[in-house]
Amino acid sequence: MKYLCLVYLEEGLFGTLSAEQKEKLDADSLAYDRLLEAKGKLIAAEALQSVTSARTVKRRDGRRLVTDGPFAETKEQLIGFILIDAGDMEEALDLASHIPLAAMGQVEVRPIYDIPGA
Repeated sequence: MKYLCLVYLEEGLFGTLSAEQKEKLDADSLAYDRLLEAKGKLIAAEALQSVTSARTVKRRDGRRLVTDGPFAETKEQLIGFILIDAGDMEEALDLASHIPLAAMGQVEVRPIYDIPGA
């Protein structure tokens, strides 16, 4: 079964890290991606650009409406995701708990909905 691990972190925390800490975090994150890949668990992983580059779109009465930034006002922002293949939610939670950024922020684990007939 596929699970999406949504990585949330207060973006301002990156500014408090030293260059060495940022390099280590990047290296640890890439190493964990490679470990998941070696175990056949990684489907995709991507970091996202700053929330300041985000736009939110919706359609109302046939018109496209676009606003700057994320729709919800929250302390933490979505900064990346990892799509994994796990046997069940418990395994997905275990895999997600080892994502290096889980130590600084939080990771939401959500099963992928399998659309019937797709």
